[in-house]
Amino acid sequence: MEKNQQNQQSQKPQKSPKKRGSGWHRDIKKAIEANEKIQKNRLNPDNRLNFQNRSRVRITPLGGLGEIGGNITVIETEKSAIVIDVGMSFPTEDMHGVDILVPDFSYLREIKEKIDGIVITHAHEDHIGAVPYLFKEMQFPIYGTPLPLGMIANKFDEHNMRSYKSLFRYVEKRKPIKIGEFEVEWIHITHSIIDASALAITCEAGTIFHTGDFKIDHTPIDGYPTDIHRIAHYGERGVLALLSDSTNSHNPGITKSEASVGPTFDLLFSKAKGRVIMSTFSSNIHRVYQAIDHAMKYNRKVCVIGRSMERNLETAMQLGYIKLPQSIFIEAHELGRYSDNEILIVTTGSQGETMSALYRMASNEHRHVKIKPSDTIIISAKAIPGNERSVSSVINLLQKCGATVAYQDFSEIHVSGHAAQEEQKLMLRLTKPKFFLPVHGEYNHLMKHKETAMKCGIPEKNIFLMSDGDQIELTPKYIKKVKSVRTGKAYIDNQLNEEIESDVVIDRQKMATEGIVMIVAQISSSERKLIDRPKVSSFGLVADKYDKKFAQEIQEIIENYLTNMKPELVNTPKRIENELRQAIRKHIFRKMKKYPTIVPTVFVM
Repeated sequence: MEKNQQNQQSQKPQKSPKKRGSGWHRDIKKAIEANEKIQKNRLNPDNRLNFQNRSRVRITPLGGLGEIGGNITVIETEKSAIVIDVGMSFPTEDMHGVDILVPDFSYLREIKEKIDGIVITHAHEDHIGAVPYLFKEMQFPIYGTPLPLGMIANKFDEHNMRSYKSLFRYVEKRKPIKIGEFEVEWIHITHSIIDASALAITCEAGTIFHTGDFKIDHTPIDGYPTDIHRIAHYGERGVLALLSDSTNSHNPGITKSEASVGPTFDLLFSKAKGRVIMSTFSSNIHRVYQAIDHAMKYNRKVCVIGRSMERNLETAMQLGYIKLPQSIFIEAHELGRYSDNEILIVTTGSQGETMSALYRMASNEHRHVKIKPSDTIIISAKAIPGNERSVSSVINLLQKCGATVAYQDFSEIHVSGHAAQEEQKLMLRLTKPKFFLPVHGEYNHLMKHKETAMKCGIPEKNIFLMSDGDQIELTPKYIKKVKSVRTGKAYIDNQLNEEIESDVVIDRQKMATEGIVMIVAQISSSERKLIDRPKVSSFGLVADKYDKKFAQEIQEIIENYLTNMKPELVNTPKRIENELRQAIRKHIFRKMKKYPTIVPTVFVM
């Protein structure tokens, strides 16, 4: 009986495996399709933007593109505008007597009435260095976190502009505030200076995310890494446009953490038999802090030399960003009281500036410090493009003094504060912008950043490479250039804190490359002849041994001119000077292929 039941059960029709499998395949396919849709939705910025929104916003960089430094950008609607950073840049070698360059503020003058504030990302000179020069002409509320505003306050003190500190508006990170028609939130990012921020700028058209200068440092010295969660929050909410730092866009991988400098410092301090002299950017407070921390470890006193270094370190300590005992610090005049192996000198001059403390030490011109063969000198910075020759010069001087110089031959003596490609990719993926505008760098940096963005899925048509003065209009539907505005640079003499007119700089350049000729001649009005030999002086044109021959040539030109001069011109010395200038210029160009500055002075007797 039991056996028959088993046979009957075995004879029951079995379900087709194929039918079971087709249901299973349908479920998998459905799940795959659903997940693909989810992936596309989360990566597509259009899903977060309101395409019914017809509001427009315009972005106009006035500096920082096609160059390193001088960063300043205007973001505006029809009735409101904010200015992001007001930075300086360094002059080229042919800008004689010029210490810094500041942006041309012509466009700010045009829209002055609708500017609701200046927004500061961080305290580097290429982002705040031109603020005093702007405020000498125009003043607006200036928004920023404590350290940037503290360093701007120092500048206002230097320029006797203390009253303008009343325009400071201190902000809290992660707390959006209203500035005109914009809502601006400061978001913590890591960089080579404390208290740096990215900006989420929201208006009716959408959110513009500006990274400022950044890198993604997961182990910063102060323990405050980049606020990735808040950046991602805006990415999920929807970003109309990303403006992102392009400085290191050619560098693959990631930029090393600031903490990676510590072991190199430890090695150098442990081997140093005499004084340690460390030079870096005065604003790189964490680098300075690491050097001082190692000085304390090896029982060294710390002497800070250089006005900007002293001021920035003092500001950071007063605001509580770093904590150091006052007992470790000594003044420069106290250095002689200690053995060389008990001293760390922290100073300015990492860019080879001729007025810096390090340069004066190297050239034996510093009042308190002369370089010794036993000194170990750490230059913990990379030369800014254009400064390579100056840095090389100061290193040569230091090595001629017999000192040990640690510079780029130590791989981790300096790390950049700017994001490399993998960090740039992370920023692109976190923000998921509709449009991408690479900023901060020369054209080749912007182009490379564009390539990185395209690899991260940003369509080429949604990427715009701006130049200074380009005004870009954005809506959720389009990006386009609408016009160009005036940009340029003003030249500043830092010793006087005054602007140098452009024609003065041009004259200096011309004299440096072409030379100068000065002529003093006395002419008889009755005879239309030279009364005596003209006095001819030339500089930068002919060698001293040829001065007499050159003077004779000029005399012959003057005599020939007077012979053929119209009689009625004899009583118009200014016109004679102008015509002589042209005749002498032609002669010199024909013979020497130079256009020197020619200064004739004619006395008609």
